[in-house]
Amino acid sequence: MRITIFALLLFFSIKLQAQEMQVLIFSKTDGFRHNSIENGIQAIQRIGNEINFKSITSQDSRFFTENDMEKIDLVIFLNTTGDILNMEEQTAFQNYMDNGGNFFGIHAAADTEYGWKWYGDLVGAYFVNHPEVQEAVVEVKMPQHMTVNHLQDDKWKRTDEWYNYKDIAKDLNVLMTLDESTYEGGENGDFHPIAWFQNYRGGGVSIYTGGGHTTESYSEPNFLQHLSNCIEFALNQ
Repeated sequence: MRITIFALLLFFSIKLQAQEMQVLIFSKTDGFRHNSIENGIQAIQRIGNEINFKSITSQDSRFFTENDMEKIDLVIFLNTTGDILNMEEQTAFQNYMDNGGNFFGIHAAADTEYGWKWYGDLVGAYFVNHPEVQEAVVEVKMPQHMTVNHLQDDKWKRTDEWYNYKDIAKDLNVLMTLDESTYEGGENGDFHPIAWFQNYRGGGVSIYTGGGHTTESYSEPNFLQHLSNCIEFALNQ
């Protein structure tokens, strides 16, 4: 009887380990490097402990060509900037997405790979410029969606660096927008998306949030819950 119980415990332990998902936190920069990146990595690692995924961190773009990307359930671009993937690495990342991979871009992920149209389409928009860090009102547009349903109001007042965007995709599922009347320096007008997702043709999902510039973001309960919910949403695809 003891052997049977032990065998069952071992079986379920192995099964749980096999089910643990793997998330790549990629933070290579070729240009401005955010001081908050390390705080963001630590925050995502804590989220992994809470919702049971393994975090892999890398600033080396060779990761995409030297590792089995089929084992990666989600790729997070955490405040990446500039031209960070060569052509071979670009092909490997695109193949990953075409084969059911998932992508989550945080803040400066929109300030990345301007010369690669596929990437711009994947993210959903490119960064143009930003005013100084300040408080603004974020309007929740899909309050029932799991990425934002923890917010108790459809207007979320918070402080961050608010990007203006160009080449905004027309078919985005917009989760939140900025109310430009509540801060100085907005240039997108009445339609200023700040978080959204797209269903990718390979079967996975691409999700983006414009928050996450400041170090303080990664200790802010509502923003941390937003990150956690975005990750869980992507992993459940």
